[in-house]
Amino acid sequence: MQDRINQIMAEAKERLAKAKEMKEVEDIRISTLGKKGQLTAILRGMGALSKEEKKQIGPAANKAKGEIEKLINAKFDEVKEAAKKARFEAERIDVTEPGRANLMGVRHPLTLVAEEIKTIFKNLGYEIAEGPLVDTVFNAFDGLNSPQNHPSRDMTDTFYISDGICLRPHTSTVQVRTVQERKPPFRIISPGRCFRCDTPDATHSPMFHQIEGLIVDEDISMSDLKGTLDYMAKQLFGPETKTKFRPHHFPFTEPSAEMDVSCFKCGGKGCPVCKGSGWIEILGCGETHPKVLEVGGIDTEKYTAFAFGMGVERIAMLKYGVDDIRLFYENDMRFIDQFK
Repeated sequence: MQDRINQIMAEAKERLAKAKEMKEVEDIRISTLGKKGQLTAILRGMGALSKEEKKQIGPAANKAKGEIEKLINAKFDEVKEAAKKARFEAERIDVTEPGRANLMGVRHPLTLVAEEIKTIFKNLGYEIAEGPLVDTVFNAFDGLNSPQNHPSRDMTDTFYISDGICLRPHTSTVQVRTVQERKPPFRIISPGRCFRCDTPDATHSPMFHQIEGLIVDEDISMSDLKGTLDYMAKQLFGPETKTKFRPHHFPFTEPSAEMDVSCFKCGGKGCPVCKGSGWIEILGCGETHPKVLEVGGIDTEKYTAFAFGMGVERIAMLKYGVDDIRLFYENDMRFIDQFK
C-alpha cells in the first residue's frame, strides 16, 4: 500500500511537470484527488485495514494528499501566470505607432439657428409649444381659415394619409391646437419639422423646419408685431439690421405682411445675395384672423393676436451663406465641421 502511495505521488509529480494548460492540471487533480481518484480510493479503503496498517498508511496517505494539493495549487498559479504573460504579449500595444485623433461632433447648423431663435423668444417670455407631425386636416387648414379651394390643400402640395389626416405642411397646426387648449393671455413659439410635396432642388425640400409664433392678449396690434420682429432681426443678424414690411395675404392673418431685412452682406447697397435690391425676405406675419381665435372659443371682442412663421433652412442659408438647401441633409462632415 505504501508503494502504491509512492507510485501515485511520483506519477502526479511527473504529469504536473509536463502540464502546460489549466485543463491538464485539472485532469491530474480529478484523477488523483477527485471522488474516484487514486488517492481518494486508498483513503476510503482504510476501513478494511488492520490497526497497525492504519497507523502506517493513514498518515502516509494524508501526507501525500497534502503534498499533491500543494503541488497542484502551485501549478495552477504557474499556468495562470504563463497564460497572462502570453496574453499580454499578444495584446501588447506598440507605443511608437502614431495615435488616432478623437473627432469631436459639432451641432448641426439648423440646430444652431433654431436654438438661437428659440432663445431670443424665450427671453421675451414666449413658451415652447409642440404638436404631432401627423395631424388632422382641420388643424392644418380648416382651423386656419383656409378656403376649400386653396392651392395648399391640393395633393400636389400636401402629403395626405387619409381623407382627414395629413403630414403637417406647417407648424401653424400647433396654433390651432393651442387656441383650443389654452385660455389667453399666452405667447408661444412652435419649432418643428414640416412636409410638402416639393421636388428637391437647391431651394426646396419635401421635409423642412419652421418656427411659428403666436401671442394672444388684450390690445395686441401690428405695432407690437413689428416691434417684436424688428427686435428678433437685430438679435439674429446684428444691431445695424433694418426691417421692412410689405402687404401680403394669408388666410389666417388679417392684415398680413411679409418682412424683409436689410442685406447683412452688403448693408443694403445691393449684391448677389440680395439680388441687387438691398433687402431679403425672411418670414410672413400678420394679425391673427378672428376666425382662427374663434376655433378655440376666444372672445375676439376682448382679445387680439398676431402670428408669424419662418423657415429655419432659409434663415440658416442667409446667415451662413449656404446656396443649396440639400447640403443640410447630406450628412457630409466636411460641410458640418465648418460650424464648430
